[in-house]
Amino acid sequence: MKMPLSIFPQHVRDQYHLDKLAVDGFVFLEIRRAIYGLPQAGVLANKLLRKRLAPAGYYEVAHTPGLWRHLWRPISFTLVVDDFGVKYVSKNHADHLVATLKQHYTLAEDWKGDLYCGIKLDWNYEKRYLDISMPGYVEKQLARFGHKKPSRAQHSPYKANPKKYGKAAQDPLPEDTSDDLDDDGVKRIQQIIGAVLYYARAIDETTLCGLSSLASEQAEATVLTNEKANQLLDYLATHPDATVRYYASEMVLNIHSDASYLSETRARSRVAGLYFLGSVPKPNQPIQLNGAIYVFTGILKFVVASAAEAELGALFLNCKEGKVVRLILEELGHKQPPTPVHCDNSTAAGIANGTVKKQRARSMEMRFFWVTDQVTLQRFAVQWHPGQENLADYFTKHFDARHHIAVRPWYLHTPYSPRFLPRAASPSALRGCAGTLPDGYIRTSPLPRVPTMNPSRVPHAAHSGLASAATRAICSLFGRALQPWPH
Repeated sequence: MKMPLSIFPQHVRDQYHLDKLAVDGFVFLEIRRAIYGLPQAGVLANKLLRKRLAPAGYYEVAHTPGLWRHLWRPISFTLVVDDFGVKYVSKNHADHLVATLKQHYTLAEDWKGDLYCGIKLDWNYEKRYLDISMPGYVEKQLARFGHKKPSRAQHSPYKANPKKYGKAAQDPLPEDTSDDLDDDGVKRIQQIIGAVLYYARAIDETTLCGLSSLASEQAEATVLTNEKANQLLDYLATHPDATVRYYASEMVLNIHSDASYLSETRARSRVAGLYFLGSVPKPNQPIQLNGAIYVFTGILKFVVASAAEAELGALFLNCKEGKVVRLILEELGHKQPPTPVHCDNSTAAGIANGTVKKQRARSMEMRFFWVTDQVTLQRFAVQWHPGQENLADYFTKHFDARHHIAVRPWYLHTPYSPRFLPRAASPSALRGCAGTLPDGYIRTSPLPRVPTMNPSRVPHAAHSGLASAATRAICSLFGRALQPWPH
């Protein structure tokens, strides 16, 4: 490595006699250990690891960074910095990997596999499920920002917009006219977003929509933005230790896609998608649920002209993300059928399936029609379903506290969390209906209401096609699996 002599302090130059060793004003260095803060350190370490593991038959897969497999052994592992998460079928194959690594590195082994990337893993091999959580993380962040637990419970992570009816429902949201924060205030907002984002991505997905809105305001944070950040911390203090549960499944990717029109400032629209692993849904039968492996939520960069265009944009973005997830699952050894995509807009679903003529849709963003090509190639199967059974609706807008309480068991594990999502009736079937709808649905809000007083009433039906021991695999992009993860 060549470095200019001029950047070294004089005492370093004198101590190591660099003036005598310099050539044309440069000093040549040999790197024998990692240098803290060196941007190239990760690449250099990765190349060295490839060189050392190649003779033993281990290789990094072509398209998924950090995922490694063996030429013939039934073993794979993920590598995040210096943490190895290993999925194996027989212990002798795991011993082979450990012995190979010990030839070059000093290892600390954890055969219980109860901690990976800061995430606590609680395995239940008899009932075949995995609980993940990050106990104590929220308390540390509250102490870091000096935020005290609120005297009154906060069940909404972000303040919901006031409801409007009639023509006013299509009006853009009012602009924030409160005073700007100083540099320290802006920095605090950015630190809160960064600290909560990791926890939200890994565990508590219910905060993602609020975080997305906060992130869009952080560059020009105001007093109102600070109030929203404090409300988010109040919500986390009220619900400090969330848990996500993954059940063994057929490892078929399911995507629920949704959008909300004109739900953000400057007449923008929000899009979202929820990704989970289960089985191919069957018509008129409940949907087999599982913990989310990924939740996508964001704001469209430009103003769309209709709700149908916003929904088509959501399909476009979710299918883009879905192609990456499909590739990861296939490189893990789980072949994917056409990925079922839930959509609650008949126009967007019709455009994706080619059943709606596009002559009058030419004003829509051209790139959105890429979804039609993907459906034609049988990569995705876009299907229309009522919005009440769309799990992504929760991440497209801000709700009041009552709704957050009602739907929380659908997204995070609680004693009352259901295993199956009943099918909702189509809107045409509900004309003139009065009273309670079947399966716990309510006409004015999505998802059925979960009974919380009597756990025996909650459906906990067993899976009918669980994956075999040889095909248990990683349950998420972040190392969630159904096998032990020794370090």
